[in-house]
Amino acid sequence: MKRRWFTWTAAALLALSPLVHAQGEGADPQAPRKILRVAFGTAETSFDPTQISDLYSRTVTAHIFEGLYRYDHLHRPAKFRPLIAEAMPEVSPDYRTFTIRLRKGIHFADDPVFKGQPREVTAPDFVYAFKRFADPALKSQVWSYLETFKIKGLSELRDAAMKSKKPFEYDREIEGVRALDRHTLQFKVVEPRPRLVEMLALSDLFGAVAREVVEHYGQDIGAHPVGTGPFRLKQWRRSSLIVLERNPNFRDERYDEQPAADDAAGQAILAKLKGRRIPLVDEVHISIIEEQQPRWLSFLNAQIDTIAGQYGAVPAEFITTAMPNGQLAPNLAKQGIQAHRQVNSDVTMFFFNMEDPLVGGYTPEKVALRRAISLGMDVDRWIRLLGRGQGVPAQSGVVPHTTGYDPQFKSENGDYDVPRAKALLDLYGYVDRNGDGWRDQPDGSPLVLQVSSQSDQNARQQQELLKRDLNALGLQVNFLIAKWPEQLKQARAGKLMIWSLGSSAAGPDGQGSLQRLDGTQVGGQNLARFRRPEFDRIYEQLSMLPDGPERESLFLQAKRIAVTWMPYKSMMHRVSTDMLHPWVSGYRRPLFWQEWWHFVDVDPEMRREKTGKP
Repeated sequence: MKRRWFTWTAAALLALSPLVHAQGEGADPQAPRKILRVAFGTAETSFDPTQISDLYSRTVTAHIFEGLYRYDHLHRPAKFRPLIAEAMPEVSPDYRTFTIRLRKGIHFADDPVFKGQPREVTAPDFVYAFKRFADPALKSQVWSYLETFKIKGLSELRDAAMKSKKPFEYDREIEGVRALDRHTLQFKVVEPRPRLVEMLALSDLFGAVAREVVEHYGQDIGAHPVGTGPFRLKQWRRSSLIVLERNPNFRDERYDEQPAADDAAGQAILAKLKGRRIPLVDEVHISIIEEQQPRWLSFLNAQIDTIAGQYGAVPAEFITTAMPNGQLAPNLAKQGIQAHRQVNSDVTMFFFNMEDPLVGGYTPEKVALRRAISLGMDVDRWIRLLGRGQGVPAQSGVVPHTTGYDPQFKSENGDYDVPRAKALLDLYGYVDRNGDGWRDQPDGSPLVLQVSSQSDQNARQQQELLKRDLNALGLQVNFLIAKWPEQLKQARAGKLMIWSLGSSAAGPDGQGSLQRLDGTQVGGQNLARFRRPEFDRIYEQLSMLPDGPERESLFLQAKRIAVTWMPYKSMMHRVSTDMLHPWVSGYRRPLFWQEWWHFVDVDPEMRREKTGKP
């Protein structure tokens, strides 16, 4: 499953727009529009699905575009439901052919390109959307992920464009993704892919796209997303404010989520919202700020309605104030503020660039250096000081709530052992050769670790912790400060030595956590540029096998390979505390997916009553 990268030190913002009074659907024309105000801690990059992998941009596109399937918002464990598809796919016994019939009468949001005419979604729109990721001219970082599904003919179509140096042939039909008729789509894959539906449920990436819109806007398509989802883009001030508004063309969709029968909380949400038209709010205002304190204060001052979701829960530095001893603080409870806690399907980590001449490579001394750094990192201290106790030490990169995750699994990745770390460095020649107090490389040249980081307060705390741990091993470290989006670009290009970030699951299959080790995804999800044939063979087997004991055994082998070579130091699985003001209802933190803004309601009158603010 395609991973969503996020900055480990994500904070938030305050660039709020005034309340707009206008006619909402079925509402009194004098009543205020229902506006949900939220906050990102890191700037978006684009709204073209082929150009994004970050959590923040993908959260926005998930509300504009729609894939073939979706997750039920309330059901736990995760459950797939048709979205633009009419029903679940017809799947061949060998898991190689998937036939999908589309619902009729679903239309794109209005855009000048359509010249005032309704534009229905058809099967060719999905064919075009998938082909865009293969177009070498777009250089999509998502291609390395999509390629792993081995859609028949798609890689060959891409290769032909690259060899001929001619424009990508969008009109050339391929067997792997084609329209059987106007409303029937078929996928064919080279090898069995039992979990293909997980990819088809990624609305943030693989939603329907109108070709004429893309061709009209050209390179500016990232600022003109046109989808079929519940919202459309109304305003965008880059790195400052994003405003989504209700899509007037959105079909008559009613709230009909399906929580488990014994899920009291889910059943209560359903009872309150069942039958209501989606989306429940008229607008969503997303502001961006990079420091945590202003974000927290903006929530306390009711300038934003939630401090929730994968993109921004309660900042760790305020958790002891907000949730002393794990209980909602009395002053917050008195205001009616709601609190929700959950172990996330994510992992924070450091990666080592395996092509870097200092920390990369597969020779014994290079492996020893990475293992020593891992052993020297006091993760419990990081969780206590940086995460304010809101985390679980990671034993591998496979995340909770996914297949392959075993809470009983233990590994060296989770060990903190300074004497063993020093012994490894001594054994492989990383010693102080010139008497300056710092270890040198085995050949006597200086050893200075270059760690990329950001400038916000949380990043600075992270730098202090890392410097302490590395200096205790006799290792020098230098921090390279830049903006997170720019560092992500550099990481994909293999230009960073060491960098910290987080990765969140986009589906229930734990193989998504292993993408970052797959040799075919170097330059995409594999930021460490790790390449081992024995791992790649296991990864391919995992793709083909149905869930079961044999597949779980392969997960165990994969985790052990990762720990042996240590291209990543997995740090912790975050525990998030979400908080919402009492005028927000219907919230439940998604396990993997991003789209939830259309499933929550806002009561503007209660907001005014409690705060005196519109």
